[in-house]
Amino acid sequence: MIQFDSSTFTLSRTGSLQRIFLVSGVIGLALSVVAWFADSQHLYQSYLVAFAFWTTLALGMLFFTMLHHVTGAVWGLVIRRSSEAMMTVFPLLLLFFIPVVIGSHDLFHWTHEEAVREDFLLQWKAPYLNFTFFVVRGVLFFAVWIALAVFLNRYSLAQDTGADPGAARRMRYLSAAGIVLYAISSTFAAFDWLMSLEPHWYSTIFGVYIFVGGFLAALTFMTLFFLFLRSKGAMGNVVTREHYHDLGRMIFAFTVFWAYIAGSQYFLIWYANIPEETSWFLTRWNDGWKTVSLVIIIFHFAVPFVVLVFHSTKQNLKVLGTVAGILLVMHYVDMYWIVMPNFTENVQLSWMDLVTFVGIGGLVMWRFIIRYARSPLVPVKDPKLRQSIEHRV
Repeated sequence: MIQFDSSTFTLSRTGSLQRIFLVSGVIGLALSVVAWFADSQHLYQSYLVAFAFWTTLALGMLFFTMLHHVTGAVWGLVIRRSSEAMMTVFPLLLLFFIPVVIGSHDLFHWTHEEAVREDFLLQWKAPYLNFTFFVVRGVLFFAVWIALAVFLNRYSLAQDTGADPGAARRMRYLSAAGIVLYAISSTFAAFDWLMSLEPHWYSTIFGVYIFVGGFLAALTFMTLFFLFLRSKGAMGNVVTREHYHDLGRMIFAFTVFWAYIAGSQYFLIWYANIPEETSWFLTRWNDGWKTVSLVIIIFHFAVPFVVLVFHSTKQNLKVLGTVAGILLVMHYVDMYWIVMPNFTENVQLSWMDLVTFVGIGGLVMWRFIIRYARSPLVPVKDPKLRQSIEHRV
């Protein structure tokens, strides 16, 4: 059972959460190893979907933290520690990047030397799309994200102890520069790990599309997480309906933004009618993938838009939680929709999809809970804390 001390804003007990996530993660990864022996190619495909989901979620949390510092927003102060805790999973995700590297020959067509020799476009892209540079870039991306997470967390905890009176200023300056590094690294990570699955296809706003989806996933994750804590009697008087209302407004705004970017990407490619570009969407509008495409349109945009457009629904915690849950599931479906059509003409759900998701996610959540419960759940020495708790729209 979770025990929350409202006087110190700490969790004295987290119940069995840590154990549940750790055990499920270990079992999931163990079954993933079994799956590798059964069908290594499909295992790598499922693994990439899960890896993309959890990495983009963590990136969304990192962006939320930096955005909070840069804007000086007061309302998000009481939920900031959750995003800071999720940022600490990047070293773990770096380890989870290793199977992507190992399976790159099964995942990425451009790693085949014979394919490059026979394809002029791949030869032209070879200075960028080559195995060595791919690995180096991946390590650099994680180095940037880990460095930002380490220093932002360090300054945040130093603010709690009062050891660094300039911590708030340091976090703001670091976040201002960090957002630029984040934009560059996350964009090229999206190009490398997802867009290059079809090396002939390209979209200049694909990085923005992945970023918005990840940030929206982060907002929905925080909403569901704090609703869970509220149901267990924790943080109920700290994260109030006003904060949920603001989360609902941001979810609504970025749902619209996601649809705008997705629609812009589609219509620009449709209007230009260049075969190398249209083939990517044609693949996802044939056979069973058409159904998945329609599901994404309906549940990643239409339903959340219609529900959250009203002021009252953003304050209804049950409705908000339901929409947040739908959007978080749709983010996984979106990652699946991006990856899998490159390998199969029809939707082929597999138990490997589940075990890889649980394997990576179990350990990510285990690390998240450990970090979140280790320190006060809010920045207790921040001068704006009381103002944040008493926030009204």
